[in-house]
Amino acid sequence: MAIKATIFKATLQIADMDRHYYADHALTLARHPSETDERMMVRLLAFAIYANEFLTFGKGISGDDEPDIAHKDLTGAIETWISVGLPDERLIRKASGRANQVVVLSYGRSADIWWNENSKDLQRLKNLTVIKLPTDTTLALAALANRTMQLQYTVQEGHIMMTSDSGMIEIEPKVLQGKFGNAG
Repeated sequence: MAIKATIFKATLQIADMDRHYYADHALTLARHPSETDERMMVRLLAFAIYANEFLTFGKGISGDDEPDIAHKDLTGAIETWISVGLPDERLIRKASGRANQVVVLSYGRSADIWWNENSKDLQRLKNLTVIKLPTDTTLALAALANRTMQLQYTVQEGHIMMTSDSGMIEIEPKVLQGKFGNAG
């Protein structure tokens, strides 16, 4: 018998002063059995950074040729394609042809190696933003994962402060290519 996804509920209160976006989002996330808390929390962070009323979660790990998060226009065309982790360079090129903007939030101990191996090819893509999250930050995010979460995200000048009942995390993403938070 196959193991089913675990369902998480998150209420996000977002105050993004860089984009002048202020909203609450009630989200339901299905965490695939092979997905870690760290990856799921990075997906939530990506949602908070690029939040708008049209942003939706994709199939995640089980959807090979799909974004983890997407902003589609009313015709179904992909405006913003967001992937978390260390996606294959070919998938990013393909996404770049299908979406107006592509964002990769890279994280993990291998993120620097992944960037060194792929940066030359990826720098040719003018609609690509690559952001690296520090490992200590993503591990701290993973420690906050609960089946029901109330999270507040404040974004100002490219820095993020995330608070919950369990504590506060300051997040300083490093932009490797493109601009931070320019979707919407």
